[in-house]
Amino acid sequence: MLQNEQSKRAVVIGAGFAGLAAATTLAQAGWHVTLLEKNEGPGGRARVFRAEGFTFDMGPSWYWMPDVFEKYFARFGKQVSDYYELERLDPSYQVIFKGPEAVDIPAKMSELRALFERYEPGSAARLDEFLKQAAYKYEVGINRLVYAPSRSVFEFADPKLLVDMVRLDVLQSMHKHVRRFFKDPRLLELVEFPILFLGATSENTPALYSLMNYADLALGTWYPKGGMHKIVEGMVRLAEEQGVEIRCNEEVTEIVVENGRSTGVRTASGFFAADVVVAGADYHHIEQQVLKPEFRHYDEKYWNSRTMAPSSLLFYLGVNKKLDKLRHHNLFFDEDLNQHAREIYEQPQWPTKPLYYASVPSKTDPTVAPEGQENLFLLIPVAPDLTDDEATRERYYNLIMDRLERHCGHSIRDAVVFKRSYAHRDFIADYHSYKGNAYGLANTLKQTAILKPTLKSKKVSNLYFTGQLTVPGPGVPPSLISGQVVAGEVLKETKKLSVKN
Repeated sequence: MLQNEQSKRAVVIGAGFAGLAAATTLAQAGWHVTLLEKNEGPGGRARVFRAEGFTFDMGPSWYWMPDVFEKYFARFGKQVSDYYELERLDPSYQVIFKGPEAVDIPAKMSELRALFERYEPGSAARLDEFLKQAAYKYEVGINRLVYAPSRSVFEFADPKLLVDMVRLDVLQSMHKHVRRFFKDPRLLELVEFPILFLGATSENTPALYSLMNYADLALGTWYPKGGMHKIVEGMVRLAEEQGVEIRCNEEVTEIVVENGRSTGVRTASGFFAADVVVAGADYHHIEQQVLKPEFRHYDEKYWNSRTMAPSSLLFYLGVNKKLDKLRHHNLFFDEDLNQHAREIYEQPQWPTKPLYYASVPSKTDPTVAPEGQENLFLLIPVAPDLTDDEATRERYYNLIMDRLERHCGHSIRDAVVFKRSYAHRDFIADYHSYKGNAYGLANTLKQTAILKPTLKSKKVSNLYFTGQLTVPGPGVPPSLISGQVVAGEVLKETKKLSVKN
């Protein structure tokens, strides 16, 4: 018989957004929760490091879907502002098109409509309709579909939801959908860019994901003052307020299973007993390396057949002078988007002429760089599972710095006082990331909802999974939701067992 709610023990593996959310939600219900993190600090891909007076967010740099964060903190009677301060960016970001032509994307809807109209007469009205549909998808998709555990097709048997799903365009491609509204190639690139990180070309991504455009263009781009890691710091404080014990430098090497149930986990420092184990670390790693073969639900052939979201080549740079013509967020679309997408998803290879992203948070936040200097973060989306060596990294560094210097109109490389690169082999070493992916499992139609790896083990009755390789998918807000969803399933099922016993 299971213990009383107040004495149940959970071990959560991995202190990323999903692991923190799962641990905190279980602790709120009265569980004793131990959160074990492999690395030296919490945050997962949203860790932080400091060097030469610069503070670098290691991973996520876009703060979208503010309502998801507000809803999370509210469930504990808190507000986002209790833990960090948000600032809405205006312009939201800059796009550098071919030409090159640099365009600021305004936060104000009236100015955004005028921008669309300037590129394509009549498109402002079509933008209104496009965002109206996207708002509906966001409301239904986020509040009804994304919070579903997706363990059974019967979760979607509600007649109203079935009608909604038709309106959500789950069977139409994003490529076809956006071309019903816009023709100008610059506008098409602007509305298609958010799906670049979902793991497929626009031809293979459901039009449901125009909800991302609503998040981008209507809800806006925000920045937590001090950097994205402030979110992690806030979530850690909240977790500890709820009683979660967080232990870093504790890599789980074994999930101990007896009679079809896990009794706990082992690390180098010892055994941690548990009534439930929630794995927020890489799903493939947990199944293929931490669990013994007889307890694995999926085999290596299954995992190899999955479509992964991209990896990334990242550069963290400290620059000892100010950078001209750059905003906080800058998207370089000065090369062919379709070719780059094909070289990520269809013919995986190092890209011929990559698009890239440049973030300069010191434009907004003077605390992340010494006075008069800039914090520069560069990202190239690339296919997972590529050979990653220093010579390749350096070649791409110089390739994109040539273009960046051309855009800024002055030299940059000679002012770099700190430089660190990060790519496939680092994602594998730090996160056991499958094939060195950066974002998890791609959101293709064949990998949506119940077609994703299940959040509960079919072989170990009290082992659950959360994070980017299960529902709802990649990204910070989905990971935050994933942790809450899996905790809800744990609480629901243990309550049923308690009633039976």
